[in-house]
Amino acid sequence: MEGNWTLLTEFVLRGITDRPDLQVPLFLVFFLIYVTTMVGNLGLIFLIWKDPHLHTPMYVFLGNLAFTDACTSSSVTPKMIMKFLDKNDMISLGECFSQFYFFCSSATAECFLLVAMAYDRYVAICDPLLYLVVMSNRLCVQFISVSYLIGLLHALLHVGLLFRLTFCSSNIIDHFYCEILPLYTISCTDPSINALVAFLFAIFIQVSTFVSIIVSYLRVLFAILKTKSKKGRSKAFSTCSAHLMSVFLFYGTLFVIYVLSGSDTDNYQGKVYSLFYTVIIPLLNPFIYSLRNKEVLGALRKFTK
Repeated sequence: MEGNWTLLTEFVLRGITDRPDLQVPLFLVFFLIYVTTMVGNLGLIFLIWKDPHLHTPMYVFLGNLAFTDACTSSSVTPKMIMKFLDKNDMISLGECFSQFYFFCSSATAECFLLVAMAYDRYVAICDPLLYLVVMSNRLCVQFISVSYLIGLLHALLHVGLLFRLTFCSSNIIDHFYCEILPLYTISCTDPSINALVAFLFAIFIQVSTFVSIIVSYLRVLFAILKTKSKKGRSKAFSTCSAHLMSVFLFYGTLFVIYVLSGSDTDNYQGKVYSLFYTVIIPLLNPFIYSLRNKEVLGALRKFTK
């Protein structure tokens, strides 16, 4: 049998839906989402770079979060929206692995950047007198560098393991991007090692970062409740609630996808949840952080005058 195998080097991405009547409307919707995502995230990065008042640890982390969101969206959305108009839905093995690499590295880096942002808020609210000493430029650079390094290495591990798999029967990936779980299902090689590594690292990264974030914000919450100043309490609640909203949106969908991967949930529902953390969250994040932030809004008004 093995001697008769033909190794496949191209895949077919099935996309969100095969219905012809939805292709043009979906193209327009996701094209608008992608443009808005890039304008929002790159615009936020530009404002933070341009306004000296935003050259603080919190906004440096926020700028890097916007960068990872832009990378996440750019790794998935352009290929997806091109498929709505172009009948050629083929993707080569190299393109497929590259797409997953960029998506995985940016999504992983985002997990650790959210931890850095939570720690920043913890120090700012719980120990404000030592904030400038603790959150030094050196520590900020270390936080950001480690986040990107872990993201790159984590993605490299999974892509490296993908090269041990062979694809010889079906080349149809029932998804809108090259996600590793659908690749495992069409592999002719036993993907047990890949699946185990993916499971262990998902548990370690998602749980450890999420717990770190929640612990930081619980301590922040207790500190806020002890604050006598209503103005200070209101400002702290406003900043932290925006951060927590982003955290719960991001981790909530990741956890749902992780649970669904081991259940009987149909593929279409899985695609909808995947859309949320690959497309919708990068769209929402810059607005979640900006619309309730007086400093960012002030910088925007100053720039548009």
